[in-house]
Amino acid sequence: MRAKGHLRATSILLAAALATLLPAAVALGAQWRDHHAVAITDVTIIDVESGRAIGPRTVLVEDGTIVSLDVPQAVRIPAWAQRIDGRGRFLIPGLTDMHIHLFNLSSRRPPNDWSFALYIANGITGVRDMRSDAASMLQVKRWRAAVDRGKLIAPHVLASGIAVHGRSPDDAAAQVDAAADAGTDFIKVFSDVPAPQWRAILAEAHVRSLPVVGHVPAGVALLEAAKMGQRTDEHLTQAYEACSSIEARMLDDRQGLDGDALASRSSSQEAEVLSAFDQATCLRVAKTLANTGQAQVPTLVLADEDALARAATPSADPRWQLLRADEQKRWRAFLAGYTKDDAILAQRRWPIARRIVSSMHQAGVPIMAGTDSPMPGVYPGFSLHEELQQLVQSGLTPLEALRAATLEPARFLHIDKTVGTVAVGKRADLVLLDADPTKDIRNTERIHAVLLGGRLLRRADLDGLIARSPPAKTP
Repeated sequence: MRAKGHLRATSILLAAALATLLPAAVALGAQWRDHHAVAITDVTIIDVESGRAIGPRTVLVEDGTIVSLDVPQAVRIPAWAQRIDGRGRFLIPGLTDMHIHLFNLSSRRPPNDWSFALYIANGITGVRDMRSDAASMLQVKRWRAAVDRGKLIAPHVLASGIAVHGRSPDDAAAQVDAAADAGTDFIKVFSDVPAPQWRAILAEAHVRSLPVVGHVPAGVALLEAAKMGQRTDEHLTQAYEACSSIEARMLDDRQGLDGDALASRSSSQEAEVLSAFDQATCLRVAKTLANTGQAQVPTLVLADEDALARAATPSADPRWQLLRADEQKRWRAFLAGYTKDDAILAQRRWPIARRIVSSMHQAGVPIMAGTDSPMPGVYPGFSLHEELQQLVQSGLTPLEALRAATLEPARFLHIDKTVGTVAVGKRADLVLLDADPTKDIRNTERIHAVLLGGRLLRRADLDGLIARSPPAKTP
């Protein structure tokens, strides 16, 4: 399945190389002219909410909003509208990656704005940034304003959050208050947060009306986290333990630990936890989890058994050249420390991750698509299509996988009145595909055009974006 994705990536790069031969005004200028209307004619609409394919329809967009979805003869298209032929094509909502990183706070490198073009070229019009700080939140606001004004080709940053740890419960609560004052959209927690601080974070975040999301801490049970109100679990953290026969013993062994010591103890236990996986326990946990409303962002591209093996020779991947130079350096450093034992553990983790997601899906647990890009081996934009394929391999139908990257994120973020489906009155963040994604989820890669807030980017425009990304050197 990955091989076809690589062939698609290669073809995009070849097209991009041709685009670089054109003057910039030809390759990128058209979509930024002052057009206020776009008409997609005779297209089939994939209604991700009802599950129906509706068509043929003509979709009329004016001033960034969908104003009409009707049979072609009933739509009056303004003479000045840009037209795009939708015959034999399929229209879906813009995709959302619910777990990415735009900032490099630990390494203090510049933001990952080099990735913007890759997201848009892959039909990803919305992202959730998973770790910022007060200064970063100001940058997010600038990006949002620039995208809304049509001055920046980038996905909408639908939410961005500040991570909180705390030296003590009181300090953790104070950090929540500081994050709230800085304008964070949510509070992020990591695996190394000790249970007392985590409880203080939940309590203070509730006072400040902020959701808490992220890793379920290594000293906390998955179901406890869900019942106490942590809104998401990322990367299936603590789900492996919850689906094992030894969860209680593992958690007892981690009590009293903090920070690196807690993370290290949890990591050292992973092989034992995987060996103790129990399907019946997992199904029972999933049914209880479904009643809590906690959503899962499994980021299966991280658990995939061949992801890091493939990344071990990154320069062989045609997408390698799309990474900024400092990101290439980071990947190389990470992969240099990747051991044979790590590879063996990844091989054991991947099938269990799929079984956990399958159990949760069967029980009705909300699942959203995220990638953790740009983690080594996880290419911004491209990796979301791989994640959708992984979700289908884990038991979701192609339609359900589409929902995980469209309607489910919109509902979770309480913006489903604005985005998430193709409907009149919603923002025109749309992707036009050359084949039906409900028949084969790999068809989400067959992108003919993207509308970003109503601005049309045709295939040549998207290839031109890739051709100009990233800058040769770190700014």
